[in-house]
Amino acid sequence: MHESKLEDAPSETVLETEGLTKEFAGFRAVSGVNLSVRRGTVHALIGPNGAGKTTCFNLLTKFLTPSAGTIRYKGRDITRMKPADVARLGLVRSFQISAVFPNLTVKENVRIALQRRKWGASFDFWRSEADLRVLDEEALGLVAEVGLSSYVRHQATELSYGRKRALEIATTLALDPEMLLLDEPMAGMGHEDVERTAALIRRVSKDRTILMVEHNLSVVASLSDRITVLARGQVLAEGDYAAVSTDPRVIEAYIGAGHA
Repeated sequence: MHESKLEDAPSETVLETEGLTKEFAGFRAVSGVNLSVRRGTVHALIGPNGAGKTTCFNLLTKFLTPSAGTIRYKGRDITRMKPADVARLGLVRSFQISAVFPNLTVKENVRIALQRRKWGASFDFWRSEADLRVLDEEALGLVAEVGLSSYVRHQATELSYGRKRALEIATTLALDPEMLLLDEPMAGMGHEDVERTAALIRRVSKDRTILMVEHNLSVVASLSDRITVLARGQVLAEGDYAAVSTDPRVIEAYIGAGHA
């Protein structure tokens, strides 16, 4: 069972929403969600199918614009900001497929992400090898941080599914985020990759804040300091795993949706 960091964490709220709402043609997929994520914690967003998790996540990562409500990051209103602008503030979404180039090596993928941070989004691929080599030490450090040192010369397409996810985390860390938002990081993984990725998230979370949407409840139990449960677009319950897993409303919501 995860040992919560909440007692040791600063009380500062790093990401919060107030009355967050999203309507699609009159249907409220997310309705009045108030969410508060404390700095230095792992916060999970869970719920049965159709609960509004994906919509809420896309609102937080700025891929959707709210119909109502506000989103604040480190006290700053980011409700109408674009994803790239929010990323520059240190709030970065991981596991975007476009972040990894399948025919480039692990090191090259991470180095490109470093180029973006250091030299801007308009990549200059005609820089000399000497210019690019100055990024190698930092790139290799990030590769080591995610446990891919043995695969540094492998093309991304040669990696297992779980190790591709690790590479995606490395490219995200290259942007030097203060907070990571992870969308179903264990989706489609076998048991071995789940354990490896969970261990990676645990390491990465030591000096960063993480908000993740995740279906694997054993992973949620082992990683999360706090959990927000959504149902029908609204917050149903919130607390640590022991509290929410025994909440009758949560149990009913999962059983009613056909979950074990």
